[in-house]
Amino acid sequence: MAATAEPSARRDSSSRRALFLLSFAELLAMSLWFTGTAVLPQVTAMPMWHSDLALGSWLTISVQIGFSLGAITFALFNLPDIFSPITVFLVSALAAAAANAAFAFAVPFPLAALLLRGATGFFLAGVYPVGMKIIAGWFQRGRGLALGIMIGALTVGSAVPHAVNSVGGIQWRTVVLLGSVQAMVGALIVAFAVREGPFAMPQSRLDLSQVTAIVHNRRLRLANLGYLGHMWELYSMWGWIAVILRASAGWSRMKYESGAALAIAIGLAGCVWAGAASDRLQDRAEAERVGQRSRVTIIAMAASAACCVLAAAVFPHPWLLLLVSLVWGIAVIADSAQFSAIISEVSDKSYVGTALTLQTALGFLLTAFAIRSTEFIGSHKGWRIALASMAIGPLLGIWAMSGLLSRAPQPEAK
Repeated sequence: MAATAEPSARRDSSSRRALFLLSFAELLAMSLWFTGTAVLPQVTAMPMWHSDLALGSWLTISVQIGFSLGAITFALFNLPDIFSPITVFLVSALAAAAANAAFAFAVPFPLAALLLRGATGFFLAGVYPVGMKIIAGWFQRGRGLALGIMIGALTVGSAVPHAVNSVGGIQWRTVVLLGSVQAMVGALIVAFAVREGPFAMPQSRLDLSQVTAIVHNRRLRLANLGYLGHMWELYSMWGWIAVILRASAGWSRMKYESGAALAIAIGLAGCVWAGAASDRLQDRAEAERVGQRSRVTIIAMAASAACCVLAAAVFPHPWLLLLVSLVWGIAVIADSAQFSAIISEVSDKSYVGTALTLQTALGFLLTAFAIRSTEFIGSHKGWRIALASMAIGPLLGIWAMSGLLSRAPQPEAK
């Protein structure tokens, strides 16, 4: 009995260590995502950018498009399944760091700057979904919480550029280059301190038909549709929260950037709550586990949709808006990891990496339209209307995820 318990305790210790190290590495590497967004006011103040918010919005949109193209490439060629995910993570994080560093010096040339932000997003497609696959390989029990913690770390990483940019006296180029340094450190952590877990999915041969098989899986379709609704709102909020706070209050850079950083980073609490709640039925049948995770996503999206409307209502009152934004920040990201957990449970076990990558590809491609649409509404109809319009995403997500609440397994389309 003791001999059996000892290897189990050792494995639990190793899984916790892997979760901590990989989450920290994701926090560092994914700080690259919003380096361009965080320095948007300084960049658009340059003559060649014409102080144009619509043009500046492409600093965020190009990352989303680049990530989508990268994720589609990874999915079509099943790269997270064919090669070691550790190697894919390392190479991708270093390449993203290099592209981001080049962006810091290419800003005087808008087209080159946008292409480099797109390249950064492209290579981050080998960091975020691949990290989720590595974590899934360490946890059979507690997978929802583990993924929640990792997404929470990613959330904090996304807030770091805003936090750094809020500090007075730091030049915008330093903010960008710091992101590259952090990504390099994250890559080295994974390369030298993280390995695949005992439940790692087997590596597989290239099989393009898997993309079609994923599309034909009804439960995957519903989970992906719910994820799309979630992503429409998430990146509209994350991408514009600093601009929204500035428009509401006319605050100094330190105040609105600090508020934006806090509203994003506080999402860690939501991710941990959702992960723990979603694992309540982890010892039950698969359909019941998926149903519980779906309920968690519905609760989070309902709270998030309500915050969209409340934020619009209190927009003229900046401190109330900040308070609503903090609650919104908790709800808007809480369900994110659970979509990934559902995908990992209902997809073919040999192609989890491909299924997760395809999910994120579709989601981030949609966010490019969401970010641009939100800016257009905000600039032409006012940010109150833009805030309320974001509720469309979670409402669509609630409708989709309600189809996964049944405890009875759903027949798959042939």
